[in-house]
Amino acid sequence: MKILIEVDKHIKENEVIIRCNEISEEIKDIQITLNDRLSHKKHITFYKGDTEYYLSLEEVLFFDTEESGICAHTTNNIYQVKYKLYELEELLPGYFMRVSKSTILNVNHIYSITRSLSSSSKVEFQNTHKQVYVSRYYYKPLKIKLLEKRK
Repeated sequence: MKILIEVDKHIKENEVIIRCNEISEEIKDIQITLNDRLSHKKHITFYKGDTEYYLSLEEVLFFDTEESGICAHTTNNIYQVKYKLYELEELLPGYFMRVSKSTILNVNHIYSITRSLSSSSKVEFQNTHKQVYVSRYYYKPLKIKLLEKRK
């Protein structure tokens, strides 16, 4: 494998391109490592009342839309964030995924999925009563992401 770095002072945002003849385990590992490395640089401030909290994104089970705005759920708490869901989709690391019109979840915390053919499937998380629903549209992409994670 060769590594090539090109410097272009005209680009606004750095990008990494991986060219390969097939997606091997080595390529997947590189992608995961880069995503994990870059995710540590992303910070979101969480709010509860007048207090600001600085949590690790790994602690968040899911983000969802509620009447008061977008909420971040951890195992034991709920925090407000000052982003829209579509902004979070762009900002969050690869282990987060939209699973419905109103929810983005952390796939690393999924404990079980109860499939429903007629409606949304239920996702449960370990060590908490919290759960979310995956719309039929997002069910298959979620299953694919979970299978990729296991490899």
